[in-house]
Amino acid sequence: MITGIVVVALAGAGLGLGWALSGDDETKKGEPKVNAADAAPKDTAPPSPTVDPAAEQAKKLDALLGDSNNSRSAVINAVRSIGNCDNLPGAAKNLKDAANQRNQLVSRLQGLPLDKLPQHAELTAALTTAWKSSAAADNHYAAWAGQVAGKHGCHKGHARNTGHTAQGTAASGAATKAKEQAAGLWNPIAQKYGLRTHQAGDL
Repeated sequence: MITGIVVVALAGAGLGLGWALSGDDETKKGEPKVNAADAAPKDTAPPSPTVDPAAEQAKKLDALLGDSNNSRSAVINAVRSIGNCDNLPGAAKNLKDAANQRNQLVSRLQGLPLDKLPQHAELTAALTTAWKSSAAADNHYAAWAGQVAGKHGCHKGHARNTGHTAQGTAASGAATKAKEQAAGLWNPIAQKYGLRTHQAGDL
């Protein structure tokens, strides 16, 4: 009898525990399930890197400066040809083309925003003076070629100097001085942003 009572008691306890557990499950079935991923805090997107406006302006000017040396060898060869009374029409044409290219550089420079660059006003003025003076020199030398092609323009294979020769030389000197100033202003900017540095002759 004692054994029977114990068995019944244990069975009753088991039923009670089972009911309690099953009731717990039923209660949980009615509760909304929470996704662990939804519960976890969402990572915010990292802020986009700030663009340095000075760096952007420096890159655009670097591209312009890269075009500034395109006609240098043509100008040197043209002036040498004039001095030797050689290929005067071709030399004059090359010089006029170079002058046009210098003037185009000035126009392109005027369209660039450079206000974030250090000493941007001085740099712009130096480049403008350099390229305008170079254009003036090219035009004077082209006019000199026309004079050399005329009567008594050459003497024993050497061109006679004229007023245009002197004016061209003076304008070329002014251009060199301005280019040196421009290079001195540009190179620290170029080094800061990993761009090309330039010597006066490169401009």
